[in-house]
Amino acid sequence: MTYRVCVVCLGNICRSPMAEVVLRRTLADHGLDGLVAVDSAGTGGWHRGGPMDERAAETLAEHGYDGSAHRARQFLEEWYGEVDLVLAMDRENLRALRRLAPPGADVRLFRSFDPAAPEGAEVPDPYYGGREGFTEVLEMVRAASKGLAEHLSERLRP
Repeated sequence: MTYRVCVVCLGNICRSPMAEVVLRRTLADHGLDGLVAVDSAGTGGWHRGGPMDERAAETLAEHGYDGSAHRARQFLEEWYGEVDLVLAMDRENLRALRRLAPPGADVRLFRSFDPAAPEGAEVPDPYYGGREGFTEVLEMVRAASKGLAEHLSERLRP
């Protein structure tokens, strides 16, 4: 059975799609691509159906990742029946996701899987800043993705 992860930010055009792309590759590098499925969404629906933010896509491409297939989606309450782990990029989205969550749903901050990150660390929204913010997000996402892949390797492998 496939373990399903959904990464969530506000509009699903910057942080969460970057995390989705990086996490997929990281899981594949850890031999988990057949065991874990990854997608992303936003708590808001403003960008539904649209592509990833150009700066996010360019930052990914500069580091060897391809985000061109991404189309923004909004997280729906009924997804909780299909998703095993929901990862919020910041506390605001974490609160919104937990309000929708049924009892027992596994909803956490994405950076909680980065062993070097302080307790409660968030991935900041780079949307209103410059390109350096997207590079910073990529580094945070890489670190948390590695930690999550190691966690899932221990949990999902016999």
